Amino acid sequence: MRRPWAEVIAVRDRERIADVIAQEVRGAEPGEVPERLCAAAVRLLPVSGASVSLRGEGMPVPLSASSERAAHLMEVQATLGDGPCLRAAETGTPVFASDLTTGRDATRWPVFAQQAAASGVRAVYALPLGDRAVCVGTLDLYRDVPGELADDEVRTARLVADVLTVALMALPRGEEAGRQGDGLWLSPLATDHDEVYQAVGMVMAQRGVASDEALSLLRAHAFAEGRTVLDVAHEVVVRTTRFDTD
Repeated sequence: MRRPWAEVIAVRDRERIADVIAQEVRGAEPGEVPERLCAAAVRLLPVSGASVSLRGEGMPVPLSASSERAAHLMEVQATLGDGPCLRAAETGTPVFASDLTTGRDATRWPVFAQQAAASGVRAVYALPLGDRAVCVGTLDLYRDVPGELADDEVRTARLVADVLTVALMALPRGEEAGRQGDGLWLSPLATDHDEVYQAVGMVMAQRGVASDEALSLLRAHAFAEGRTVLDVAHEVVVRTTRFDTD
């Protein structure tokens, strides 16, 4: 009995997607896998960039990106504490902002939308790595023109997110990572964010506040100066910026 033509097409699409992913990750070291999968997403989908971030205490931790612009937009969302990727991580469901220049998407995240548009990005599609029960982070896709993803493109994006989730869960961590070299599976983007947590602790001590308020102070300072929270955190850690003086 012959399979329906639509089923044949779906099988062929899955095979094509699997082949592109396999090409990208072949020979990759554990820490390179997220970046390679970002590259696969850009090859497979009508997007100009992709990034991956992990859920962290109070803010996402940027893990990898396909370009400097994608990495910058990750940092913008981390600084603002707002944006599609944070919403997707909170809910464990996809969040698609198909037009950041006008309408509902532009008003949901007005500051992020403005900064994204200023960088040339008009649409963002954020997919959770996991589900409502367990979400370890997000895959964020960026496009230079407004528009929704077609149904087959959404399926492709979900497949890449699923592969990325499995890859992240399989990467060495904890004692296993220690045996293979500290931080082996973490990219420089992620390890740089250690300074944010150091800075939060220092602001807590300087101002006598809880961690969430300390993070809010860092974010507010960064936003007021048009910089990222990572930039301000570095200054706090090296003691060129303090929060115990008015």
